[in-house]
Order: sequence, then structure tokens, then C-alpha cells
Amino acid sequence: MLGVQLRATLTSRSRLFLRNQHVRDSQSLNAATTVVSFRGLSSSSTANKLSVDDPYTGEVFFETPLLSASEVRDLSAKSKSVQREWKTVPLEKRIQVCEGFIRYFKDNETQVATEISKQMGKPLAHAIGEIGGLEERTRALMDLAPKALEDIVLGESPSRTGVFERTIRREPVGTVMTLAPWNYPLLTAVNSVIPAVLAGNAVLLSHGPRAPLCSFQFEKAFEAAGYPGLVLPFHSDFETVQASMRQDIVDFVSFTGSVPTGRQVYETVGSKTFMDTTLELGGNDAGYVAADCDLKAAIDTMVDGSFFNAGQSCCGIERVFVDASVYDEFVSGARELISEYVLGNPMDSATSMGPMARPDAVAGLASLVADAREKGGKILIGGNATSDVNGLGRFFEPTLITECSSEMDVMQEETFGPILAVQKVDSVEEAIKGINDTHYGLTASIFTKDKSLAERMAGDLEVGTVFMNRADYLDPYLPWQGRKDTGKGLSLSQFGFQAFTNLKNLHFKLKTN
Repeated sequence: MLGVQLRATLTSRSRLFLRNQHVRDSQSLNAATTVVSFRGLSSSSTANKLSVDDPYTGEVFFETPLLSASEVRDLSAKSKSVQREWKTVPLEKRIQVCEGFIRYFKDNETQVATEISKQMGKPLAHAIGEIGGLEERTRALMDLAPKALEDIVLGESPSRTGVFERTIRREPVGTVMTLAPWNYPLLTAVNSVIPAVLAGNAVLLSHGPRAPLCSFQFEKAFEAAGYPGLVLPFHSDFETVQASMRQDIVDFVSFTGSVPTGRQVYETVGSKTFMDTTLELGGNDAGYVAADCDLKAAIDTMVDGSFFNAGQSCCGIERVFVDASVYDEFVSGARELISEYVLGNPMDSATSMGPMARPDAVAGLASLVADAREKGGKILIGGNATSDVNGLGRFFEPTLITECSSEMDVMQEETFGPILAVQKVDSVEEAIKGINDTHYGLTASIFTKDKSLAERMAGDLEVGTVFMNRADYLDPYLPWQGRKDTGKGLSLSQFGFQAFTNLKNLHFKLKTN
């Protein structure tokens, strides 16, 4: 997800609150293990811990205790106490706090980026670029907030002038639980954290098991900005998180992750409460390369959109439908570009693709390749688990599969890895059918010089965003949402604030006679 946004950034330059001693000190980044301890919480949390290995070296980089249900409940009570004050803070001051949030990340760029690379394996330069993306999105949401959160004044009742006054006001929901993923840990968290706090909420933040340190950095950022406790990190096993949802100790849940887990979150929230949730789930995004397109631009964009972040992106390009007249040329150009990726140490500036974050990812990708091969697909390049020249890292070779068809798993399921599947088509209608032939519906990319073609296709594509001549980018002024199993609700844009507010009507009778 979000690759082009980060690349644009790269190209353009390229108190602790009540608890938690963050990282022992900045030098701990050079040690094999970083440990977070918790102040003010019971010792039972030390019985279980989350351990994160460096996906390049395989050594344990970071460990943190997993909180019990009672500890999460206590943390929520602290969050609600902070929120009761925060909601009275004027929006102008909230925006200033978000400015300080940005400043913290810019001042600690190397520290934060190194932690990201060591936890989930993306090249350091890309992790630094993510901080640029964090700033871009936060500033956009700061810009949008006054209009998005302002009262809607309906004024006097048309039939009773001077008697009634009517206003619709937006109020914060309370404490938001944000469950953020690890693949773009800063950007995905910003999508909910920033509009939530701007709307007057407090946040309990938990990042996925490959990037838990990022939650602590968000806490420190708001602390540095002058409002400690506004965002509080927590990490627990999923059963504890589910129990916390059922206890109604938060007021909203924002989840980004897989479809199966998203279903469990939705079912859990609805089983005991009536609070709402947003679910940003998976993708199996596709592109269409028309005969009239700028083919070089299409190849460059499709390959980059597929392999950036080692393909670990919900809106990365996974499937490409290519017009038969340019199919061979597209495949040849894509193969050449894919062969240029350098797999290696994420801390090495020469590395253009890091290792897979999850220990189980390589086996899953190998299974997808095997399925495609059995069903007639041709593996033109890659397709295997590998290591770098030093014998380190859990890598999967950048892979190009041609002669693909709809029955292949790689054309139906989210690969979340460096695999690009290509299918030849003879018509626009065949491309539309292929793009829609999946249970996901996040984005689709159309490469053509004909705007009318893109507009016509957009009406038939079952996705939330249709791109023309670009891919893999989140414009923070546009609502980010999808169709089908891609999820529920939306984030970003002026509409992204709606989830974190409740409407209240003020219906005042000014004259009683």
C-alpha cells in the first residue's frame, strides 16, 4: 500500500504517561534485543510477551509484554480520563498538537526508520520515506479538519421564522481502539489516529506483531507535542483484544488487516455492543494495459506498484491484464525491470527489496507459485525462496508469472508478496470481467491515453478507486475505501472524520408565546 506516495517523498530529497519505559536508550538499536517494560501495571503482563525478530538477521530485535484483559481495561480508564479533558480543547489547539506530532517524527527520523526496518524488513530509505508520507497525510487532515468538524447551522425553521434555531453538531465518540498493521506502520495508523484526535477523541493504539515499537513512538510523539496520554500503546494477544471489545471499554474500533481477522473483529464488536467499526482489509488489485498506452510508463508503474515494499501492500498491483497487441512487449519490459531488484540488508543503501516480514510468508508465496504452475502459468523469473549473497534473510525472489487465468489462486487471493501475474486479453470487456473476478475491490489502474475509456471502465469496475496512468497511491484528500471483502467504512478525506464523531441535534425554541 502507499508505495508511490513514499517514492515521491524519497525522490524529492530521498513523558511517558502513567506507564512504559520505551526503549532503554537510542543505543539499544545496535543491540540484538530491545525490551519495553511497563510502569504502573501489574507484573502478570510479563508472563507472556511479544517477540519480534529481525527478518534479515533472524535475531530477536524487540520484546514487549502482552497485557492482560484487566490491564487493558485499566489503560482504557486512563484514556477516557484524558479524553474528557481533550474534547474541551479548541480545534486550533488540537491542530497545534498535531504539528508537534509531525515535528517529533522529523526530529527522530533515523531512530524511527531504523526501528521499522529492523522490525519488518523494508529498506531504510523506504522507511524514511514513510515519515515523509506521515507528514503529508497529517497536514492534509489538519487542513480538512475545520470544515469536516464544523457545526451545520440550519437556522430558523422556514415555517416559524424567529421561533426555532436548528444546529447539527459533531461530537467525539470517546476512546478509539486502533489496530494498525505492520506493513506501513506509520501511514496506516495515521489514517485513524489523526482524524480521531482532531475530532476530540483519545486513542488506544496497537500495531501488528511485526511493528509494535511504532505504537510507542506515537505515544512519545504526542507527549513531545504537549499532550501525554492522548495516544496510549498496548499489545495483547487477540483473545484479550476480543475480550476488551466485548467489555465495552472503548467506543470505536478501527482495524486494518486481513479479511479473516476483520470478520472476527466485526463479529466480536457486534456480539455484545452497538459501537461501530471501520475495517480496511485486503486487496487483489489489478491493472489494465490498453493498446494505446504509453507502454514504458505502464511497465514502470506496474512493476514498481507490484514490488515496492516486497509486495506487502494491500493496494499493490498483483494482476495485470494486457491487451494482446502489446502483451509480448509488456512481458519483456517487465521481466527486465524485475531482474534489476537487489535483495539484501535493509540497512544497505544498495538494497531495493528487503526480506519478507512474516516468518510464514515465504511458504505461502511458494504455494501460490506452485498452484499457478500446475494450472498452466509460466514462471518467467523468480518463484523461489532465497537468501542474499551473505546467506541471510527470508527473501522471496521477485516473480513474474505469465499465461495466467482466473482459476489460479494468484489471480483470486491477496498474495502480499513480490509476485506479478499477467494475463493476455483481447478486449476491454474481457479486462473488466477479469479485474472484477475476485472477492476484493480496492483499486484498479487503467493505462491508456483515452480519458473517455478510463471513465467508461470506471463505471463498471467494482472497486473504491480507479486510477488512470498511475497506481498504488493514497491521496489524503480522497476517501480510501473499497468494495466486497476489502472492508467496511473509509478513511482519509473530509469523510474520514465521520467515523470518529457522533451527530447531536440542537433544536431550540427561542420564543414560547
